[in-house]
Amino acid sequence: MYRLQHHPRWLGVLIATATALAPGAHARASDHLDTPTVTADPAADIGDLFAWISPDGRRLNLAMTIVGHQFSDRLQYVFHVDSAPRFGDTAASTAIVCRFDAANAAECWAGDADYLRGDAGQPIGLEGQRRRFRVFAGLRDDPFYNNVKGTRAALNAAAAALQTGTTTDPAGCPGFDEVTSWTIFDRWGHTEGGPATNFLAGWTSAALVISVDLDLVNAGGALLAVWAGTYKS
Repeated sequence: MYRLQHHPRWLGVLIATATALAPGAHARASDHLDTPTVTADPAADIGDLFAWISPDGRRLNLAMTIVGHQFSDRLQYVFHVDSAPRFGDTAASTAIVCRFDAANAAECWAGDADYLRGDAGQPIGLEGQRRRFRVFAGLRDDPFYNNVKGTRAALNAAAAALQTGTTTDPAGCPGFDEVTSWTIFDRWGHTEGGPATNFLAGWTSAALVISVDLDLVNAGGALLAVWAGTYKS
């Protein structure tokens, strides 16, 4: 049994039509440092999740980045792929599971269809015993741009305005005046009064990238939903 260490990251992937699996179809999601639990253990914190179909329409490609700079030997890293003939009618689910030892060697399962173990850190990755999936696991530059200090300054400006009694609409959304709105956007676009800087510039995160035969994950239909989690025993 495994308890959820990080809340699942959901991605609605594709549309339940023939065009859903056309080359180039993709989806993505992102967040970083989102809960006290994963902030305390960056190796459990999923930063980004990507899913796309290969140009030949035969493979599902998956990528998960971890905020920490390495994988933990105390966690499992799991891609869940649900398949359905139509939205809301999941008919099959496949788990692609990877874990790592203290030397960072990978051990991965593509459901019950394939298995691999070894060094997945080379650019070419490591292929499963039955050649049904391939895995890369290693450091990669994080492409996410985040002006953290500017964002916090903008939030502080909004919070200060709310405390002074900013009016709200029936839905509870604040109605900032023009000056306040300008202040919020100005602070968001700067870092400590100067040009905006990317907090994640040069940041490398651990990346788990998997390419799997599409017919291993679409048994339930052409509509795929991809989500991921990190789990601790």
